[in-house]
Amino acid sequence: MLTDKKPIIQQMRETMQRMSYAYKTENSYCDWVGRFIKFSQIQNRDELFVGAENKVEVFLTDLAVGHNVAASTQNQAFNALVFLYKVVLKRPLANVRATRSRKEPRIPAVLSVAEVKNIFARLVGVNALTVSLLYGGGLRISELVRLRVQDVDFDYCQITVRDGKGKKDRVTPLAKKVIPVLQAHIAQRKMTHKQDLEAGFGGVYLPNALAKKYPNADKKFGWQYVFASRNISIDPRTNVERRHHIDQSAVNKAIKVAVGKCRNIHKKVSAHTFRHSFATHLLQTGTDIRTIQGLLGHSDLQTTMIYTHVLKQGGQGVVSPLDKL
Repeated sequence: MLTDKKPIIQQMRETMQRMSYAYKTENSYCDWVGRFIKFSQIQNRDELFVGAENKVEVFLTDLAVGHNVAASTQNQAFNALVFLYKVVLKRPLANVRATRSRKEPRIPAVLSVAEVKNIFARLVGVNALTVSLLYGGGLRISELVRLRVQDVDFDYCQITVRDGKGKKDRVTPLAKKVIPVLQAHIAQRKMTHKQDLEAGFGGVYLPNALAKKYPNADKKFGWQYVFASRNISIDPRTNVERRHHIDQSAVNKAIKVAVGKCRNIHKKVSAHTFRHSFATHLLQTGTDIRTIQGLLGHSDLQTTMIYTHVLKQGGQGVVSPLDKL
């Protein structure tokens, strides 16, 4: 498979790394390209160019019709192939008319204030702190685990989210009631960092080639992750041994356990549910929709408008006739 020149997957990875794509995105895109090559039975690089649009259409249609994948899954596969042809192979795809998966409108699960309190009552330690930041600032879980010490501003009570979805920066609130706990956590984090330095470690991954521009910045405490892993591990991209941030699954697991202890909560709750609840509760207390759009980092106001559904008490704002009996 594709034995001539540099392997296409290797070239894809190197290109994405130069463009500072997230490691998770890199793996997803490369996986889709590998599946596309296998499905299309492509044996060499030249076959990628022969009937490229038709090959892509057949592959995407098979995902929708044969595998019944979600619209977001098919879109991710399509984006991976667009990147392959446009950026890696320098041969952009023309119109692709594949059968597309239908994306039905979904209203997100939202917790009531009482339910949030109920869950918080069953969280302790670092788990309570991480979920407090998810809810208190409307953070995505990826933004939470990648939070750096220098991006927490206690004086202005705000958190700066760097390189969020769409590679955008934004500022979101830091709840005053969580400040003492977060300060104590960061103080403990500083002690761990000092011990790492003494042991010959203490470096951290730096984005956008900053490691070359500032050779010693990776060991500065300001660049360290607020929520670091318990163990030092090997970076799969560079083979450098250092302390990475906590895994997203650890946060979701803690949430699942806490929700399981709440007798009256039967909603499907994940880390993202607290982001939905953050936006909804701000709307309920009169915060302007465009302000919430900025806090969430949405490019399109229509994305934020989904949260206005909770302002309509009952289905579509209609009072049940049973309540009038």
